[in-house]
Amino acid sequence: MSRHLSIDIETYSSVDITKSGLYKYVQSDDFEILLFAYSVDGGDVNIVDLACGESLPEEIVQAVFDPNVQNHAYNAAFEWYCLSKYFQIEPVSWLSQWRCTQLHGLYCGYTAGLAATGEALGLPQEKRKLATGKALIRTFCTPHTPNARNPTTRVLPRHEPEKWRLFREYCKQDVVTEMAIERRLSAFPVPEQVQREWELDQRINAAGIRLDMDLIDGALHIAGAVTSDLMQEAVTLTGLENPNAVGQLKGWVETQTGLTVGSLDKETVKELLARSELPSKVRRVLEIRQELGKSSVKKYEAMVKSVCKDGRVRGLLQFYGANRTGRWAGRLVQAQNLPRNYIEELDLARDMVKGRDTEMIALTFGNVPDTLSQLIRTAFVPAKGCKFVVADFSAIEARVIAWLAKETWRQEVFRTHGKIYEASASAMFGVPIEKIKKGNPEYALRQKGKIAELALGYGGSAGALINMGALKMGLSEDELPDIVHRWRKANPNITRLWYQLENAALQAVQTCTPVGVNGCIFRREGDFATKQDFLTVQLPSGRKLFYARPHIGKNRFDSDGLHYYGVSQAGKKWADLETYGGKLTENIVQAIARDCLAVTLQRLEDAGYQTVMHIHDEAVIDCPEERADLQAACELMRQPIPWAEGLVLNAAGFVGDYYKKD
Repeated sequence: MSRHLSIDIETYSSVDITKSGLYKYVQSDDFEILLFAYSVDGGDVNIVDLACGESLPEEIVQAVFDPNVQNHAYNAAFEWYCLSKYFQIEPVSWLSQWRCTQLHGLYCGYTAGLAATGEALGLPQEKRKLATGKALIRTFCTPHTPNARNPTTRVLPRHEPEKWRLFREYCKQDVVTEMAIERRLSAFPVPEQVQREWELDQRINAAGIRLDMDLIDGALHIAGAVTSDLMQEAVTLTGLENPNAVGQLKGWVETQTGLTVGSLDKETVKELLARSELPSKVRRVLEIRQELGKSSVKKYEAMVKSVCKDGRVRGLLQFYGANRTGRWAGRLVQAQNLPRNYIEELDLARDMVKGRDTEMIALTFGNVPDTLSQLIRTAFVPAKGCKFVVADFSAIEARVIAWLAKETWRQEVFRTHGKIYEASASAMFGVPIEKIKKGNPEYALRQKGKIAELALGYGGSAGALINMGALKMGLSEDELPDIVHRWRKANPNITRLWYQLENAALQAVQTCTPVGVNGCIFRREGDFATKQDFLTVQLPSGRKLFYARPHIGKNRFDSDGLHYYGVSQAGKKWADLETYGGKLTENIVQAIARDCLAVTLQRLEDAGYQTVMHIHDEAVIDCPEERADLQAACELMRQPIPWAEGLVLNAAGFVGDYYKKD
């Protein structure tokens, strides 16, 4: 039997997958698989037209479930979960047979998306994804608005036979493109450890996390009423047809104040409200805009759109979402950027929202939209009879960079009291750490230590301090260079690391010889047959970071610097990018922190804990109340990492009936 089976399917569901996600899409009662294209061991691509009554060949059904066969697909989670429903089997039972070509591309530093990856790899035109796909998917895979020609809500093959013929070719071509990408990257395989992490990620995503629908429904009801009232007040004050339209409101503010207003984003509105001479009517209108901006109704709406029939939302995590480091990214509800909560009486606020008591919320907490925003986190709740155990790595990036750079005084801080802001201020200003405590004048130095720690670890200077909010913290621009100088002087090994990593990268690219720095190995790696060329950085875990098509070019300082091809932050396009020592340090430190989290997530599963979500460096565990042991979870997170001898980790958290920022 074959060793590789390459698969692509086309499906129908009335659920919008872009808004509701894979799991709700597949769980829809009207979900069906229309086409099944496949290739055995890289051979010719065949198509099975399930929508027109064809059946899968028995030998292909057997191969799909043969543990000696690897099933390959681009974004394999889709094929895996869809076919699990089609064959009516437990999804996790055969997960280990799947290999994801999208992951392979991301691992090697390429972009997501079949068409974009094929283009970035320079595949010949006959191997690329067909451009007609989006229109054909809209035609056959999504609900149809009835009309005189077709009064039903579906476009079936018989309605558009010529388009259906093209759709069959499109499905087959996706298999061709997937196989071409896999062949191009074959000399740089995904390590087994990363494959196992992908499988763990699918198990976490498939488990999902329960939502408090009573809270969500109450929040949406209140938000709708408050928004309506605020909008009506704004219309009365401004006389505008739509005071929520930026163009209209900007013109009105400029007319009322004589000011030139560049935009009405959050920061601009905040700056305008700080003006003492602002007319009261303008002030109130801007306050309304500020309140409307805090409602965060979109998060609640996203929850409603993506929640499955059992009250759980699935697919919140994107494995390798940040392919420069391999970190996870958020999807659907975007749990990675939830608003913080500061309300102390969260239980009371939640009860009021469930009771739809807008007046009491306003009386008790003041700003109703802001209260709803702070409660978004609490919409995530454990299963009935269970508790959340939320455990968070403490200052993991600061710990990793100290370990990587061998900055011993910092490592000692983490081994003992852990007060890195105070210790940093002590080292920077030569003040005993015992004096940097509340009540003493020296405590003011802690703020400088904190902002320096947050902004300067990756080669940042005064501009980085400003971006991190130094001026808003009360620091003057004149004192920022001194803070930078003092921090770098106090951290000579970290400062040296930036230049060591940059020089190692340049040397590896120019000489094609491996260069090691503190357990990281830089190599120029290529494969002539598949036209691949990378700068790789082997991390202490053994995982590699990939920088495609590395070359030396002029950087922003008009010096020779490292360039590579990747996805630009601004245009999200495949482009020539530059990097430098500080950015390489950031990539490597965040990648090592990510690998520590991956090890810990596996340890939690091995210990019988169900992780239902993880955000940055924090794991959210849903477990029976009798097993809700915070100390046990934190101990698992503190355990030494096998490949990071001497790295001191710590964790803290809480046990609760809903998620929050503790």
